[in-house]
Amino acid sequence: MFEGRQLLIATKHHKEKVIAPIFEKGLGVHCFVPESYDSDIFGTFSGEVERKNTAVETVRAKCLAAMEEFDCDLAIASEGSFGSHPSIFFAQADDEFLIFIDKKNDLEIIARELSLETNFYGENISSKEMLLDFANKIQFPAHAIILRSKPDDLTTLVKGITTKGELEDTFQHLVNKYGSVYAETDMRALYNPTRMGVIKVAAQKLLETIKTECPSCKAPGYCVIDAKQGLPCSWCSAPTRSTLSFIYSCKKCCFSSEKMYPHQKITEEPGFCDSCNP
Repeated sequence: MFEGRQLLIATKHHKEKVIAPIFEKGLGVHCFVPESYDSDIFGTFSGEVERKNTAVETVRAKCLAAMEEFDCDLAIASEGSFGSHPSIFFAQADDEFLIFIDKKNDLEIIARELSLETNFYGENISSKEMLLDFANKIQFPAHAIILRSKPDDLTTLVKGITTKGELEDTFQHLVNKYGSVYAETDMRALYNPTRMGVIKVAAQKLLETIKTECPSCKAPGYCVIDAKQGLPCSWCSAPTRSTLSFIYSCKKCCFSSEKMYPHQKITEEPGFCDSCNP
């Protein structure tokens, strides 16, 4: 279905470095990146362009726009979000979505990777000592830094800082002119190896989903669409909030199936039971 076809990777931030090898080897496609494609029109992490839709809506629009602009029927795009982890208090997370669209075969397959592996961070900086502490914290210079006068100021934005000299000079310029400096991690993939690693994991997950065929119609992308809670407690046998089963479904023929005990355990520890540990 995919062997020998051209696969467009809709990016301007070098994500093809981790995506292309996975799909060229896994599907036999020939990956390419359009030189003039501007994904920033769908939103920027630094705030110049606000993302107006959800991550899934945005990644779909990003992919379809590139396919239309460059007349390609097979493409991949990605979209990331950063902030508080949805279920782990006080933890930051990188939430990456990758989408694979095949217009020729009417396929749309999405993979998600929610990862704690991120150096997403920002703080007000009042001295060079604080600046260098921040730089060490976010693994500078392997990871770039953004400086501006205030967190929401777009007029003083300096992105992609990767040398100590530029970092200190920009800091001093902002302090002298505005009296304050805000530093943050540059989360664009080409400036953030940690994020690039999460995208690689998501790409591998997407490939595995594509290669999973529907048991009924053999279409690619047979994947988990829901998870049922209710794994019984090993002490009292009451249902817990832990996953009892995964529900798989095919978008092509709507065939579905249930896989019991997807995490290879048939009971849950009492510490996770609302009855034994209320």
